[in-house]
Amino acid sequence: MKIGLIGRGAIAQYARAGLDARGDEVATILVRPERVAENPKLHVARVADLPGDLDLMIDCAGHEALVQYGAEILREGMDLVTVSLGALADPAVLADLEEAATAGNARLHLATGAIGALDCLQAARAGGLARVTYTGRKPPKGWRGSPAEEVLDLEAMGSRAATHFDGTAREAALRYPKNANVAAAVALAGMGFDATQVQLIADPGISENIHEIEAEGAFGRLQFQINGAALPDNPRSSALAAMSVLSKRDQLTQRVVI
Repeated sequence: MKIGLIGRGAIAQYARAGLDARGDEVATILVRPERVAENPKLHVARVADLPGDLDLMIDCAGHEALVQYGAEILREGMDLVTVSLGALADPAVLADLEEAATAGNARLHLATGAIGALDCLQAARAGGLARVTYTGRKPPKGWRGSPAEEVLDLEAMGSRAATHFDGTAREAALRYPKNANVAAAVALAGMGFDATQVQLIADPGISENIHEIEAEGAFGRLQFQINGAALPDNPRSSALAAMSVLSKRDQLTQRVVI
């Protein structure tokens, strides 16, 4: 496949290495204008400058990038994979992306990110869900640069875990754009942004990111936990989130898909 990336961060670097290993061509990278000069043969700053023969665009750059570029890419008729699910908590953003995808006859593919069990939630939703909760635990360093710093002293927590957010998935996704994409994924697969309850916890006693889903409905009861490693270059980014980008790319080329 001939692929374009948005962003050059830790997830983008992991994705690029995986795409190279699959024999794909990363033909261009969409970056901020001030970064273009670093590699003008590879970097572009505008959607209008993307090659017209790309098979796929992959967004690894976060909410702002999806909002800035996503609709324009879709209107150009290019399919787009994104890990920035939290941006869809804004109804205006979601509506704009849906309209653009329709206008361009393109599709926005949501990478599952750092969590599993979403297929089970989607199946349970068809029969009726009564309750879905998501709890996200990270070491204090994983919450640096987030609103958690307004509630907790992350550098002096001692050994006791502390909750710094308790609310809906919509509130979590909008307040924590770099940390709560998992909450958005759970909401999109299950009961929606406003009916999904979220707790975010800083825990000095752990070294991994821990994600927990609990759900009840006509299907019965679900409990799911995953202890995920962060990417070495960014403690806020899940390794599984980066892997889910490659998994989504693989699904788009397979004849038999699960």
